[in-house]
Amino acid sequence: MSRKHPKALPFLFFSEMWERFGYYLMIGIFTFYLKGTVDGFGMSEAEASDLYGTFIAFVFLTPFIGGLLADRVLGYRRSITIGGLMMGIGYCLMAVHDINALYAAMLLVILGNGFFKPNISTLLGNLYNDPEYKARKDEGYNIFYMGINIGAFVCNFFGAALYNVYGWWAAFTAAGIGMFIGIIIFWAGTKHFKHVDVIKPVSEKDMPLMKIFGVILLPAIGFGLIGFFLPEPLVGSRSTDAFLLGCIPVVFFYGRLLVKSPQEEKRPIAAMLAIFGVVIAFWAVFKQNGSTLNTWADRYTDREIPSAMLPAMKTFYLVDTIPAYAKDSVVEMDHQFRSIDKTKLVYDFPSYYKNLQEEDCPEPGKSVYAFNANLFQSVNPFWVVALTPLVLAFFGFLRRRGKEPSTPAKIAFGLVISALSCFVMVGAVYAADNGAIKSSAWWFISSYAVITIGELFLSPMGLSMVSKLSPPRLTALMMGGWFLATSIGNKLSGVLSSLWDGYDDKANFFYVNFILLGCAAVLMFAMLKWLNKIFKEHV
Repeated sequence: MSRKHPKALPFLFFSEMWERFGYYLMIGIFTFYLKGTVDGFGMSEAEASDLYGTFIAFVFLTPFIGGLLADRVLGYRRSITIGGLMMGIGYCLMAVHDINALYAAMLLVILGNGFFKPNISTLLGNLYNDPEYKARKDEGYNIFYMGINIGAFVCNFFGAALYNVYGWWAAFTAAGIGMFIGIIIFWAGTKHFKHVDVIKPVSEKDMPLMKIFGVILLPAIGFGLIGFFLPEPLVGSRSTDAFLLGCIPVVFFYGRLLVKSPQEEKRPIAAMLAIFGVVIAFWAVFKQNGSTLNTWADRYTDREIPSAMLPAMKTFYLVDTIPAYAKDSVVEMDHQFRSIDKTKLVYDFPSYYKNLQEEDCPEPGKSVYAFNANLFQSVNPFWVVALTPLVLAFFGFLRRRGKEPSTPAKIAFGLVISALSCFVMVGAVYAADNGAIKSSAWWFISSYAVITIGELFLSPMGLSMVSKLSPPRLTALMMGGWFLATSIGNKLSGVLSSLWDGYDDKANFFYVNFILLGCAAVLMFAMLKWLNKIFKEHV
């Protein structure tokens, strides 16, 4: 790797891998924890989806602040360390089963991610600014992205086993430990990347830091409070209104940045902002993996473990045991008016049994042995790890023939491919007779395979694009803009997920997702000629 890529790449790769191990372990069980009636908080589907959407929205909003402070005051290594420690403490605090402790932990994770996420991506981009590595920047981000998903794949098995044996607290504690390991690895590689941790000089046209806090952040808080205390919610819930209104001053800041920038910086900044706006639709659909798709895996997917796999799954404590209980016998009449005693089954997990075919239901006192639903969160990162080498080989093949698509074209194709994944879930709905019976897990797995290809065309390319086009003094700040778009999309994913119960025909829900991504793809292709020209001029 050292010949083709910087020596720092493995350290950043494994640091991000462990950071994502902690984050995705936590987020994979988050809505289950909120909805749990025994050892959770007993929230409804809509309440859990709304809180989940708000949480992940703020997680990706704070990189705006973290990137700004890193660019101008703290530097990247210090910001990454501060953020990692805050997130690790936040995950551990979630182990305390108390609603106030949960909110405090969420706040630590939100702030910590703001310091960590944009700056480790910026640090990686700075390494590839060296002429020796510059041509491989897209490939470097794809490799880095694979590290993210190795952590996201492995973590859910630890989360399921620890929850099954010890409870929620053990799973959340493991997430914190994973984050601390990531920070240790990061500091072990300091000598390989400290030379690119340079605070950039501020332009005369840049807004002073204190003015940003006064003119942008305080109004954002004020707008948020207005949204929260409106007499009637505008978009689903008070928290959604508060978040979306609170984003207005931040969006204004990026608009001002475009207007006030030197002439030579205007076009690349305009290109980035345009792409940021389009990819909101992708995140609004993709980030339903922790809400709507979690619900599909839990309630509508056949999770029963094949008998051949059961001993191994029990060995590693990866079995969700779902018992069936009986209630008193009742008397019914058959068509010849003879009385018949029948024992009716009542299940303590009705969300799983309610659409299980009668012949598959266990006898009273028996159990179904199923995969933990959060294990399905590992399907997407599995495909990322499996497909990244193929996608890199495909782009390498095209590059050698001078036909590799531009970064904006890759993003546009990523939106098209992601839209097609919605049709796979429509197939799952029809196979499940609109939820009347359980669908095969292969529908779920196939849908993730398709959207993962779209993700690999889009998400690492977005990080690479920001690193390529950003003026050096604004790199982390513009990386924060990418995560701002992610943040708004994340919140909209919660809004969409909260509407799930309102769709009698679940296929229509996925058609809406397809239309959203399709419109974004059309818009991206409409801008492609303009975007390619800017890339040709500035990259």
